[in-house]
Amino acid sequence: MDKVYNHKNIEERIYREWETSGYFRPEINSKGKPYCIILPPTNANGALHFGHAMYVVEDILIRFHRMRNFSTLWLPGTDHAGIETQFVFEKKLLEQGKSRLDFKREELYEMINKYVNENRGGIESQLRRLGFSLDWSREKYTLDGNIVEIVYDTFKKLFTDGLVYRAKRLVNYCTFDGTSFSDLEVVHEDRTSSLYYIKYGPLILATTRPETKFGDTAVAVHPGDKRYKKYVGQELEIETVLGKAKIKVIADESVDPEFGTGVVKITPAHDFSDFETGKRHNLSMKQVIGFDGKMNYFAGKFEGLSVREARHAIVKEMQAKGLIEKIDENYKNRVGLCYKCKNVLEPLPLEQWFINMQLLAKPAIEVVKSRQIKIYPKSFEKRYFQFLENIRDWNISRQIVWGIQIPAWKCEKCHEWVVTNGKIPQKCKCGSENLIRDQDTFDTWFSSGQWPYATLETTNNLKFYPADVMETGYDILPWWVARMVMLGIYIQNKQGVKEIENQIPFKNVLLHGLVNDPYGKKMSKSKGNVVNPLDLVDQYGADAVRFALIYGNATGNDQALSYPKLDAARKFVNKLWNMGRFIEFADKIIDEGKKPTRESGIDEWNNYWCKKSQELVKKVTNDLEKYNFNYAAEKLYNFTWHEFADKYIEDIKPRMTPKTLEAMKDNFKIILKLLHPFIPFVTEEIYQRFKFGKSIMVDKWPSFVKSI
Repeated sequence: MDKVYNHKNIEERIYREWETSGYFRPEINSKGKPYCIILPPTNANGALHFGHAMYVVEDILIRFHRMRNFSTLWLPGTDHAGIETQFVFEKKLLEQGKSRLDFKREELYEMINKYVNENRGGIESQLRRLGFSLDWSREKYTLDGNIVEIVYDTFKKLFTDGLVYRAKRLVNYCTFDGTSFSDLEVVHEDRTSSLYYIKYGPLILATTRPETKFGDTAVAVHPGDKRYKKYVGQELEIETVLGKAKIKVIADESVDPEFGTGVVKITPAHDFSDFETGKRHNLSMKQVIGFDGKMNYFAGKFEGLSVREARHAIVKEMQAKGLIEKIDENYKNRVGLCYKCKNVLEPLPLEQWFINMQLLAKPAIEVVKSRQIKIYPKSFEKRYFQFLENIRDWNISRQIVWGIQIPAWKCEKCHEWVVTNGKIPQKCKCGSENLIRDQDTFDTWFSSGQWPYATLETTNNLKFYPADVMETGYDILPWWVARMVMLGIYIQNKQGVKEIENQIPFKNVLLHGLVNDPYGKKMSKSKGNVVNPLDLVDQYGADAVRFALIYGNATGNDQALSYPKLDAARKFVNKLWNMGRFIEFADKIIDEGKKPTRESGIDEWNNYWCKKSQELVKKVTNDLEKYNFNYAAEKLYNFTWHEFADKYIEDIKPRMTPKTLEAMKDNFKIILKLLHPFIPFVTEEIYQRFKFGKSIMVDKWPSFVKSI
C-alpha cells in the first residue's frame, strides 16, 4: 500500500466496478425486505451544488440497509424544471441579442428541449463523483411519456372531482419572466418605501402605489370608525390628474383604522386584499397595468410608462395640482419579489387553473398527526402544519412553453372547457369542433408533487411504495413535501387503495439543513461566494467531503463550510489507510517468523477489544436507525483514531502473533464496514486489498464479534 492515500487513483475505478457489477440494483438482495428512497429530482440542465452534496445522508441510509440485506432501491431522476430552465435559456438568448418573443411556441420549446438534452447527464456524472450508489438503470425524467400520462390523469381526476377549477383571480405575476407564480414562490423583502397621503375629495388616504389609482373602484373605512361614518355609502367627486371622477365610500372590517388616516383606496385588480374586499362588495375590476408591466389605456397620458416611471410622473403632477398632502419617505413595508429574477411581482387578474387545496390538506395533516408519516427533526412539524392549516388554493398555470402543457381545450362556441387525460378531444359537449388548447403549462411542482407514485409506477416497482424515506432540504418542506403528501394520498385513494399506510407516498420525512459559506452566509452567484463541491472533491477526495458534511452537524441544522473540518476529514481517511498499511506490514513480520517480545495477557486483550467492537456496532446501528448521523460519525472517528489506532495497535505491536493479527484483522474489518456508508471509496479499497470479501458493498453489516 502507498504511503499516502491518493483518492484520484481510486475513486473513479471503484465506482465503475460497483456500477458494472450491478451492486446498486435491489436485485442483489432480491429476497430482502424492500427499502426505498427516491432522490429528489435534480434539474435536468443543472450543475452540482451543496444541496445535492447533502444527499450523502441518503447514500448512508441506502448503503447501511443494503449491507443489512434489505432489497434497497435508491431511484434517481431529473426534473425539466419549468421556469428555472426557461429562465436560464432566455438569458442565453439575451446574450445573442434575442428574446423568447422572437420565436413561435413550438420553435422555442424545441430549442429548449435540444439545450436540455445536450446538457442532461452532466449532474449525473457529478453525483457519481460523490459515490452515490443510485440505481441508474431506473432513472426517470419528468417529461418521460409515461410520467406525463400520470400527470394528465391526475389533473383529469381532480377536475372530474371538482377539485380543479378555472377562475379569473389575482395572481403573483412577473412581468419580466412573463408568468404567474404560486404564493410559495414569492420572496418577501422588507423595504423602506414612500407612503403618499393623497386627497380624495374631502378625504385623505395613504398609499404606497399611487400609479394604481386609475383602477380604484371604491375607498373604504372601518365600519366602527366614527370619523368617517357620514361618508359611508356616499359617492364622492374627486379631482385626479386626468380630471374629475366619482368614487364610492364603503365600510369594511378589513380596514385598519390605525393605518395612515384610516381611509384606504380599493383597487381589486391590483391588490390581493382589495380583490377580496371587491368580492364582498360586488365591486368591478379595472386593470390599469398590463402583463408587460406598463400602464394601459386607463392611465390616459401615462399609458406606455413602466410602473416606476408612471409612479414618478403621477406623483410629480399630483404635487403640482396640490393633490398630495404629504409624503412619508420612511414607511416600512414588505414587497413580493420573483424568486428567480428578483423583480417586483405585480398582483394581476388572470384566468388560471386552481386546485381547491382545503380538501386535500385535511388527510395530509392527519397522517402526520397520527404518525403515519414521521418528520425528522420533529420541530419541523410546526412549519408543515402551519402551511396546510392556512393553505390557499394553488394556481398551477404557468405562462411558459417549457413544461407539460395543460390538457384543456376551450370551446369557441359555448366557452366551456374540455379537460382530458391528454387525448385531443374531437368536439365539445355542445357539438362544436372548434376547440382551442390552453397554451399554459403546469407548475413544475404539480408534476414533481406526484414523483413518488409516478416513478415507482412507471418502473413497475410499486412493491417499494410507499418509499421509506423522503430526504430533502427543509426549505422545500411546504413547496414540495407537503404537496407530495396531499397528491400521493389523493392518487392512491382514487386507485382504490383503502389502507392509509399504503396511500401515503413515504413513511418518513428527513430534512437536512443548508451548507453556507465559511462565514455563515448563504451561497449565491450574485454574492460571488459559491463553492463548487466538486472542486473540494478534487482537492480532498469524495470520502473527506462526505465525512466533513456529516461530522459535527445535527440533522436539520444549517452549517458553515469548514476548511479545517475538510482537512481533518482528509487526515482521518489517510489515518485509516495507514492503519491498513500497518496490518499489511504486520503480515510480513509474521511471515518472516519474528516472535513477539511480550505474550502475556494476549487472549484477555483480544477479548477486550472484541467486546469494544461489539459495543460500537450496537451504538452505530442505533444511531443510524434514529437518523443521528453525526453521533455515529463522531463515535466512529473517536473509536478508529483514539481507541483502535492509539491504543489497540500501539499495544499489540510487541505482542504480534498469528492469533493476535487475526483478531486485529477481524476488528479492523468491522471498523471498515461501519465506516463504509460514510466513506465508501477508501473502505472498499482497503477491503479488497485484504481480500476480506468480493466487495464491502455486498458484504453484511456486522451483528456480533466472536470472542477468541
